[in-house]
Amino acid sequence: MDNILIVSVTVFLLCTVILLYRNRLKSKYRNKLPLGTLGWPFIGETLEFVSCAYSDRPESFMDKRRSMYGKVFKSHIFGSPTIVSTDADVNKFILQSDAKVFVPSYPKSLTQLMGESSILLINGSLQRRIHGLIGAFFKSQQLKAQITRDMQKYVTESMSSWKEDSPVYIQDETKKIAFHVLVKALISLDPGEEMELLKKHFQEFISGLMSLPINLPGTKLYQSLQAKKKMVKLVRRIILAKRNSGICRVPKDVVDVLLNDASEKLTDDLIADNIIDMMIPGEDSVPVLMTLATKYLSECPAALQQLTEENMKLKKLQDQVGESLCWSDYLSLPFTQTVITETLRMGNIIIGVMRKALRDFEIKGNLIPKGWCVFANFRSVHLDDRNYECPYQFNPWRWQDKDMSSCNFTPFGGGQRLCPGLDLARLEASIFLHHFVTQFRCNSELSHSKNEKEDACDGKESGILRLGWPKSVEPLLPKAKEQAFYEKYKM
Repeated sequence: MDNILIVSVTVFLLCTVILLYRNRLKSKYRNKLPLGTLGWPFIGETLEFVSCAYSDRPESFMDKRRSMYGKVFKSHIFGSPTIVSTDADVNKFILQSDAKVFVPSYPKSLTQLMGESSILLINGSLQRRIHGLIGAFFKSQQLKAQITRDMQKYVTESMSSWKEDSPVYIQDETKKIAFHVLVKALISLDPGEEMELLKKHFQEFISGLMSLPINLPGTKLYQSLQAKKKMVKLVRRIILAKRNSGICRVPKDVVDVLLNDASEKLTDDLIADNIIDMMIPGEDSVPVLMTLATKYLSECPAALQQLTEENMKLKKLQDQVGESLCWSDYLSLPFTQTVITETLRMGNIIIGVMRKALRDFEIKGNLIPKGWCVFANFRSVHLDDRNYECPYQFNPWRWQDKDMSSCNFTPFGGGQRLCPGLDLARLEASIFLHHFVTQFRCNSELSHSKNEKEDACDGKESGILRLGWPKSVEPLLPKAKEQAFYEKYKM
């Protein structure tokens, strides 16, 4: 009986505290807070938010509340009261605000794994310094030329191993390619035993990014932290070797760029931590971009045909000249770039960003209270029929002669934290698509008879290549269809 009484009193006190807190919020901010609900005690609306994120309509969480409360509403996700914005103007303000108004805010497990010195979390002059150094290097012609050579090499090697009697999982293949290319740009590490060891540890590390914030032996977070320690040790060994051999004044990789800076704040530990954080796009965003572009094209015959024709012209020109293509050749293909842009709009590889308000702030009549999180949701803006006609339709032609600097299009974020690798992501996707469509072609979409298929293959017997789509990309597909294989005929 005593235990039951203690539990009852505890529950009563907790409920009282929660009610008092919510009533205090209502009285303090009166009618200034956006409409919405904080959901259940403690967990808020996190469970529904996560379950929708893994469904075939991730935007349904936002759509439901936007129809009830408007484009900006309050919620409670990931343990914090949150103002959610699906308004392009509000998102733009959040992205362009400095650290005096908003600072990054992420789930606890993610902040533990990234570390306090991560470029994703630090603010002020140090963040601007690191971001500027890396951004300038990523834009350099030298690195673009290196990325182009590496992509051409690894894409060719990958596609030469594709067999007609087994499905090819595009995301798996692009992950291998993109990871090798990015690691080479970061630490000048070539494929081999060390690369495989790094990749193994990285897989363990990234698997815990969204885990429960419990750091005990056996938990996912603990395993991820141990994996990161091993990677830091490997990267530090590379940094030490560079210091001992003399720092290269003409940087070959990101480590060289950061070592060349005179700032005492750029310690070896900080550099190693950030190098590992920067490996994430090679495992996640860039491979997903290439995978989704391939899938969307496989379902849009007209776009696939135009993309193929454009790239075949470039390939014929290359054959005539007898020289390898350079990075500017790939980026000069106008329709290829519209395909990538439309893939970014529909796929929403970066769904949004989370910030924490350092002071009360009001925008467009909506109050963002001090201490609250704000979630700027990009996906809802990109799939809003008020911003894009038929938003769920893959339509690369919508970007012809259209300004991409609009606040309605923010696939790489914006402001001081704009992704520094956006140009490289486009370059890698352009190279992959070029090699893909000039080596493989579609059967059912572009050909209507057996004779046409034979003509397209110059009379040679066609080899069937099947493309598989993993479940990991399905939540990124608007109104995703069931997983399927698409037959492709090799040229």
